[in-house]
Amino acid sequence: MKNNLKVERAIKDITQEELARQIGVTRQAINSIELNKYVPSTILALRLSQFFGKTVNELFSLEDTD
Repeated sequence: MKNNLKVERAIKDITQEELARQIGVTRQAINSIELNKYVPSTILALRLSQFFGKTVNELFSLEDTD
């Protein structure tokens, strides 16, 4: 699965730490998601979706290998 959280953070001009604080996770969790090392839970994906005002499908997409 790939994501564009880093792009969305850049658009909002916020750090990983600020995003993490806003949605109630650690900065390391945000970093792991951005690096595609961690697949977020449904709840976390929905929180991110709500924060950015985007659908989950706009933030995350499946790759052929998924």
